[in-house]
Amino acid sequence: MRRRDFLYLSGVGLGVSVAQSIPLVGKAISIEESLRPVEVQLKKKMADVALNAARSKGASYADVRIGRYLNQVIATREHQVQNIANTESYGLGIRVIANGSWGFAATNHLDNDSIAKAAEMAVAIARGNSRLLTEPVQLAPQKGFGEVSWKTPIEINAFEVPVKEKIDLLLDVNQQALKGGAKFVNSNLFMVNEQKYFASTEGSYIDQDIHRIWPTFTVTKIEAGKFETRNALSAPMGMGFEYLQPKETEKIKGGPVTLYKKRYDMLEDVKEATMHVTEKLKAKPVEPGKYDLVLDPSHLFLTIHESVGHPTELDRVLGYEANFAGTSFLTLDKWQSGKFNFGSKKVNILADKTQQDSLGAVGYDDEGVKCGQWNLIKDGILVNYQTIRDQAHILGLKASQGCCYADSWDSIPFQRMPNVSLAPGEVPLSAAEMVKNVEKGIYMFGRNSYSIDQQRYNFQFSAQLAYEIKEGKIVGLLKDAAYQSNTQEFWNSCVQLCDQKDYRLGGTFSDGKGQPSQASAVSHGCPTSRFNGVNVINTGRKI
Repeated sequence: MRRRDFLYLSGVGLGVSVAQSIPLVGKAISIEESLRPVEVQLKKKMADVALNAARSKGASYADVRIGRYLNQVIATREHQVQNIANTESYGLGIRVIANGSWGFAATNHLDNDSIAKAAEMAVAIARGNSRLLTEPVQLAPQKGFGEVSWKTPIEINAFEVPVKEKIDLLLDVNQQALKGGAKFVNSNLFMVNEQKYFASTEGSYIDQDIHRIWPTFTVTKIEAGKFETRNALSAPMGMGFEYLQPKETEKIKGGPVTLYKKRYDMLEDVKEATMHVTEKLKAKPVEPGKYDLVLDPSHLFLTIHESVGHPTELDRVLGYEANFAGTSFLTLDKWQSGKFNFGSKKVNILADKTQQDSLGAVGYDDEGVKCGQWNLIKDGILVNYQTIRDQAHILGLKASQGCCYADSWDSIPFQRMPNVSLAPGEVPLSAAEMVKNVEKGIYMFGRNSYSIDQQRYNFQFSAQLAYEIKEGKIVGLLKDAAYQSNTQEFWNSCVQLCDQKDYRLGGTFSDGKGQPSQASAVSHGCPTSRFNGVNVINTGRKI
């Protein structure tokens, strides 16, 4: 079954935002089947069939990706298990250059004849595309790595954990919320295992085993005809089931909120969430005006994603995404000047596809480039973008930055966001110490509603929790608070950063881009950060 022929989540009954953002695709399989590996030598033989066929038809370059994508989702609501699904999508995609142009084809029939026919089709498509070509593809140099492998350093494979154990955890989470007075609660576990094999005519044979996990919930209370919700403050992670081991949790107290570093205590978070929704029902509306914002990583990661991650994608800068995802205000002339003031001198933003536990962590990207780290913003100045092999020459780079990704074996790989993170401050500073110096401010936690224009410049963000700060003290919860700014003004208002001890990852399991649309998973790390004099509005409406 083709991956686009099976859409599962429409019937899961999750929260609307979750259901719309997690495309679980593939054919249903048993857990036992999901744990049965494909031999590396078999994948190498299939790759060689594709590469040899492409060369024999005249391709000057070819690469092949053999992908096995495993997904498991467990969804519950109150006392019920709503759905359990295990799916697999397995096939091969081949990309070639012929007559100076790209061509791509894919198949899920993995016999030699079908693989060779797919390679022949890719070459034919490249030749057809070349008739419209204005200049040939220029690939940055890339050496072959021979036979290498990379694995997410997990401790517990989430797919090996009995389903009953996972269900018991989620139902315990629901029970805790109901005990605390919640009217509705749903909890979910998403688990992903990407088994990806890459080979190229340059001599690379790269086998990778990538794991991701996302536990989440939504708690709702109703009082006097009004309702409030609070979502989990968990971060999706590039980890195994060890992420849900509370004994290993490193906790950071963020005023009235318990925060988690490295591991996550789902039961403790839902107990706290149930208390928070009670507070939200009684919270006073925010008074519009200028505030100093203290933004927790559970909130700030999304602002980084939208206002830094997307506008530094080179394909957006060049207009390749203008028809669908938009463009970028960070045009090439700003980078070429070498002095474009993106933010304050406190702002150092790194791109990194190697950060342990992150969603985007891999050893090699989807065109066989070894991944690493580089600066996007240094001391507040725009210094670089995100590139892949056929873009590197545009910036005068000698090598790709390893940002190529496809979400399936039958998807065309293209430039996708690496982990994009705000470096912590160098001076020791805790969030509690930061709050003590704020006269009039708001302390925000968790992602909520947001909007941003197609150039990633003007924006508005709100939070799951927004606490008022007066004269260095947290005095109570506010409702209907959202901040408005533009990217350059906002990042220039960054005046203080907590240190490495406070640094944490947030992220998204499903970042959409491209036509046809593809989804990728990416993390954004940062410390608690302070932004002075930001415009805050009241989003509440009177009926």
